[in-house]
Amino acid sequence: MGADYSASRRRSLLGTMPVRLVIFDCDGVMFSSENANIAFYNEVLRLAEEPALTDTAELACHALSSAQLFEKYYGHKPALLAKIRAVAGSIDYGPFFPLMEPRPELRDVLAELGSRYHVAMATNRGKTVHEVLDRFDLRAFFDYAIGVLDVEHPKPSPDMLLKCAEYFSVPPSESVYVGDQHTDEAAAQAAGMPFVGIGAVSSQSQRSIETLLELPALIAALDE
Repeated sequence: MGADYSASRRRSLLGTMPVRLVIFDCDGVMFSSENANIAFYNEVLRLAEEPALTDTAELACHALSSAQLFEKYYGHKPALLAKIRAVAGSIDYGPFFPLMEPRPELRDVLAELGSRYHVAMATNRGKTVHEVLDRFDLRAFFDYAIGVLDVEHPKPSPDMLLKCAEYFSVPPSESVYVGDQHTDEAAAQAAGMPFVGIGAVSSQSQRSIETLLELPALIAALDE
């Protein structure tokens, strides 16, 4: 009875629709990568002879692209902004990959979803989009991957999500975006795409999960 109730409850909360495409954010969804991103930005600032990120900036760096973060905190100092951008562009992210922790259930969930749906990744990462997939041997699980360098506007703009849907010739309404930030949810809403929240954003999202293990059942409920 408990399982039947759970499925019924999911259907009543989520509604149903065809699902053909599942799109994942990268950081915070596929990986616990806070330590890696903070370490990267602090190394950029060290080389630019600037203080490390404040606590507020550390939180922002998980939601914003590099360009957005630098503009937000250093845009009022054009010369310094240019210096920081130049430093960031010259740094190899390689030493920071070991600080990224894949979700333990990630590969199993990707394999399960990939047997039924197109699977893509859309992230505010820039030049490391494809390197992430190669470093962690995940490329075989994804039909498409896109980042901020592939579109005009980063999230919360819907550009990346719309480009994913267009790539597969799938309507946004038949796609699902899985994210962990309010910028992810805003991008999905702007694209007209159902959103699944995980982590901190999940408590305020209509469709929410605590771990990726819950995602296949939730997607199946949408697709019934």
